[in-house]
Amino acid sequence: MDLRAARLPRRYDTTLDRAGLALAVGSVLLGLIATGLIALGGRTEPATLVTGALLGSIFGGIAITAVAGPLWLVMHVAGLRRPGHAALVGAVTALAIFVGAQTYGFGLFEMPAMDERAWIFRWLSALATSGVLALIAASIGLVMWRIAYRRQL
Repeated sequence: MDLRAARLPRRYDTTLDRAGLALAVGSVLLGLIATGLIALGGRTEPATLVTGALLGSIFGGIAITAVAGPLWLVMHVAGLRRPGHAALVGAVTALAIFVGAQTYGFGLFEMPAMDERAWIFRWLSALATSGVLALIAASIGLVMWRIAYRRQL
């Protein structure tokens, strides 16, 4: 008998307190990333780093709740609750936000005059830099998923 065929599919579920803790941890991680970026920018005064951590955490929590939260709610209700789904939501939302921000709303808003080659390089640059951010967002999504979800038997 094949053991994989006999095994029931894994089902994951969460509670409100674990989801809140996951949101708090995701916010703190974004605050730490903001602090690291501030330090890399040459600002190493303690007050600046603490302010960066607090503001990064606050606005990171707002962003997670406002952007990724509704997408994850749809995934959760649809039963798509595995770690890969959490990473996908994090990566796709970050990629869309940052590519859109760097390409004048995907070319929908008024932009400065540029030739077609410059526009292609802007898109390539946006995809490359946003890809790095998407990997970071996917990692944060996985950490949040691990905190929020438990396997149900």
